[in-house]
Amino acid sequence: MRLSLIQRALVGGLILATSGHTLGDDNLQRARELANTYLLVDTHIDVPYRLHDHWEDVTQATEKGEFDYPRAVAGGLNVPFMSIYTPPSAELDGSAYNLANNLIDQVEAIVARAPDKFGIAATPADAQQLVADGRIAMALGMENGAPIAGDLNKLRHFRDRGVSYITLAHGLSNHISDSSYDDVRFWNGLSPFGAQLVQAMNRLGVMVDISHLSDAAAAEAIALSTVPVIASHSSMRKFTPDFERNLDDKLTKALAKRDGVVLINFGSSFITQDANRYFKTYGEAADAYAERYGLAEHAPEMAAFEADYRAKQAFPFATVSDVADHIDHVVKIAGIDHVGIGSDYDGVGDSLPVGLKDVSTYPNLIAELLARRYSEADIEKLLGGNLMRVWKAVVAGVERA
Repeated sequence: MRLSLIQRALVGGLILATSGHTLGDDNLQRARELANTYLLVDTHIDVPYRLHDHWEDVTQATEKGEFDYPRAVAGGLNVPFMSIYTPPSAELDGSAYNLANNLIDQVEAIVARAPDKFGIAATPADAQQLVADGRIAMALGMENGAPIAGDLNKLRHFRDRGVSYITLAHGLSNHISDSSYDDVRFWNGLSPFGAQLVQAMNRLGVMVDISHLSDAAAAEAIALSTVPVIASHSSMRKFTPDFERNLDDKLTKALAKRDGVVLINFGSSFITQDANRYFKTYGEAADAYAERYGLAEHAPEMAAFEADYRAKQAFPFATVSDVADHIDHVVKIAGIDHVGIGSDYDGVGDSLPVGLKDVSTYPNLIAELLARRYSEADIEKLLGGNLMRVWKAVVAGVERA
C-alpha cells in the first residue's frame, strides 16, 4: 500500500521552479523590526527529513531548502519546530521508530556543530531561555504517530528525547487515527489506542496535533484532550472547499473553544483553490500516464512527464495576501488568540507563495498584516504568543497532575 501520485502531490507538493519575490511595502521596515522584537514561532519545518535525503550544513548558508541559520536570523525566526517526519510506509515496514530516532539525532547534530547558534527546547521555558541567550531554540514535533507503534513506553521515550507535539497520523490512516488523505477509514475517528494515546500525551505534556486527521478524528481528539490542542500546519477549508486536510469552520471553532491554536500552512495548495485543483489535476494525469506505460513513481519517464506538464501549464502560486486571508478568517470566526504560523517550509516542495519562499521572508507577511491594520499586540500573539500560551498550558497540566 502506498500513496498515489495525486496523494503525494497534495501531501508533499511538487517541485516547481519559480523566482523569488520580495513585496514592496511601506510597512516592511516596521515588519522587520517587529520580527526582531517579538518571539517568532513556526510550528512546522521539515529540516530533519530534508537532511536525511540530502545533507547540508544548515548552521551555514545553504544552496538548497528553505531553512538555514543566516536566513532564520534574517527572518527573525526564534523557535522553529523541527518536524520528525516518518512516511506512512514506515509504519507498514516497521522502520518508523528507528527513523524517528535518527531524525532527532540529526537535530542534535545541528546543535552540536553550532552550540552558539542553536539549542534544543523541550519546554517553553527552554525556548525562552535559549532565545534570551541569543540562540535559536529548536523544538521537536513528531509528524505521524507511527513511531509510537502501539506502545506508550515509546511515547515516554520520545518525550524524554524532547518531542513536544505529535501529529497523530499522516497521509494514510494508521494504528492511531484515520487520515484526511485516506479513503480508508479504519476507525471512524481515533482508534481505541489513539484515545489512550491522547490521554497519555496530556499526562506527559505532549501537545496533541490534529493536522492530517480526518474530521471525525480531529473532533474526537479535541473533545478528548483535557488541555488545548493544535493544528500544527493546516489552513482554512473555506478557501479549498473539497480539501479535508484543511480545517473547516466547525473544527476551528471547536479547537478555539478549548483554547487551541491553528497554525497556518504556507503551501499554495493549502491556500488557494486554483493551486489545489492544479495538484489534483496533475496527480490524475500522472497516475493515468504511469498506469498506461507501467511506470514506477520514481521512473525517469515520470520526471520527464512532470517537467513537460509544468512547462505547458504554469503553476498558480499563492501570494502573501492569500495567506493573510486565511489568518483573517481564523480571526473572524475564532478570534486573534487562536492563530499562528506553521509554514511547512522544506515540506511542500517549491509550491510556496510568492513572497514567502523561505524563512527569511516572514516580514513580508507581517507587513501585509500591518497594512490590514493588525495591531502590534495582535501581531505579537500570532507570531508566537498564542502557541507559547498553549505549550505552557500543556506543560502546566503535567505539573498540576
